[in-house]
Amino acid sequence: MNLTGLFIGLLTLFAIGIGFIWVIKLEFYVGAHVWKGVLALGILLCLASLWIPSFWGSALLGIIGGSIAWGATELPDQEERVARGIFPANPNKGDRK
Repeated sequence: MNLTGLFIGLLTLFAIGIGFIWVIKLEFYVGAHVWKGVLALGILLCLASLWIPSFWGSALLGIIGGSIAWGATELPDQEERVARGIFPANPNKGDRK
């Protein structure tokens, strides 16, 4: 029995779940204007995974990088959800548009 696929699936599920949390928190405390930098970080992590010799290290870095890149594209949408009142706005954060 090969459990590799199951473990990779669980790692992916965990990375996506954590992604929901950090997108909400990053938009709340910093704002969505940093989305391009976060996207660059995610892409760099995905590219770095190409040079990791370990299967598990490469897979984990690629999954994390992909999750970060996807979350970066969600930051502007999260800002819109805050503007519509679906999520709370940070009263201490200035408008950085």
